[in-house]
Amino acid sequence: MMTIRDSNSKLLLVHKGDLSSTATASGAVLAARKLDIPIAEVYFNSTTGSIEFSGGSPHLTRLSKRKQTRSPYENDVLLLLHTSGTTGRPKAVPLTHKNLIATTRKYVYCDPSHHENALIYSTHLCSIQKTYDLSSKDRSFLVMPLFHVHGLLAGLLSPLAASGSCVIPPRFAARTFWSEFVLSKANWYTAVPTIHQVLLQIPPPLPLPKIRFIRSCSSALSPTTHAQLERTFQAPVLEAYAMTEATHQMTSNPLPPAIRKPGSVGKPVGVEMKILDFNKEEEVEEGEVCIRGPNVTAGYLNNVSANKSSFTVPGGYFRTGDRGKIDADGFLTLTGRIKELINRGGEKISPVELDGALLSIEGVTEAVAFGVPDRKYGEVPWAAVVLRKSSSKRVPSEPEIRNELSKKLGKFKIPEKILIVDQIPKTATGKVQRRKVSEIFRKSHPDNNAKARL
Repeated sequence: MMTIRDSNSKLLLVHKGDLSSTATASGAVLAARKLDIPIAEVYFNSTTGSIEFSGGSPHLTRLSKRKQTRSPYENDVLLLLHTSGTTGRPKAVPLTHKNLIATTRKYVYCDPSHHENALIYSTHLCSIQKTYDLSSKDRSFLVMPLFHVHGLLAGLLSPLAASGSCVIPPRFAARTFWSEFVLSKANWYTAVPTIHQVLLQIPPPLPLPKIRFIRSCSSALSPTTHAQLERTFQAPVLEAYAMTEATHQMTSNPLPPAIRKPGSVGKPVGVEMKILDFNKEEEVEEGEVCIRGPNVTAGYLNNVSANKSSFTVPGGYFRTGDRGKIDADGFLTLTGRIKELINRGGEKISPVELDGALLSIEGVTEAVAFGVPDRKYGEVPWAAVVLRKSSSKRVPSEPEIRNELSKKLGKFKIPEKILIVDQIPKTATGKVQRRKVSEIFRKSHPDNNAKARL
């Protein structure tokens, strides 16, 4: 409901059949009905080869009679998407034609015969296209939702802009993923680490399909999972860094034979990037990742306080909220969300580092570390892990996991509590929100040692 209300939507378009049953109505349909917003079904008429609508009148009637009087201006809003709400309530992000064209990297210029801000599109390749050398020979297999920039920009629009194609299955299903991938003749896919990890738990297809590359984005990919993917599927794995406010991609590892660095999200693509001290806004070796570029939103919708705190003055760099460092080769390594750093009595602990250490242990398939309030230290680390489901291979116990961590981490970084769980809560896009995970597991797994520590 928040998305529809924030956007001041006048009409909701849904697939044909989505209005037939109240019991199975989507959240968007229910929200539109509650807000008294007209709903129209849209469908492809295979007989006429046209897109047709039913319902929604008189709005569609009025729209069909409107004539396009001008080309879009660069600052006209094209999309309104919401952030994932990692550190709080999701924020509405208006993305303009300029933002989208900058991400899709077509050259933009102004025709003197038009308004000075009107956009004329050329046919040059976009940054995502350039990064992955996409062409008409490429076909993506889309498993990310289209309400998120990852699926919409990287999985769908970029291959189409490169004269390529995209296969969109009804939903992600691990058991049919590879058969559909092979049948559709796709040659690459992009996904969050969660999906990669799920695919590693099922037998690989034989013979292996020819995969030009596998892209990972929207959450940290551990070097262990990176290596397993490349070894299992015999394809280069390219980790990237993106966010809604940047109209998706900001950095990426390049295709072979260029250098790739597991654990790094690659080099900046199409943006200026600085690592700034969180308080003084001075450049530092490790600090907040800040970006500036034509793909970056001008600000959140109706959110003055967030806009004031999200951009540097002077300079106008967007503060991503991510902590990171850039090495001598220009590769960015993210060390965590600034608000998610665990402060144990003054010792700063990166949950991303803990995730990586846990995932490097044989038998651990998923892991998330998070902070828990503590009266003595202020905060202490906890972790939740999902173990490999196998009857033939042994899985580690909690003491064994703790023992392995002691070989990799300083004593103060070892989680006070390691929970072995069946699954880790995730968003609809497969991302882990540590704040919510912390709340959920603290309620479901009360700390019996808390009183002793207090």
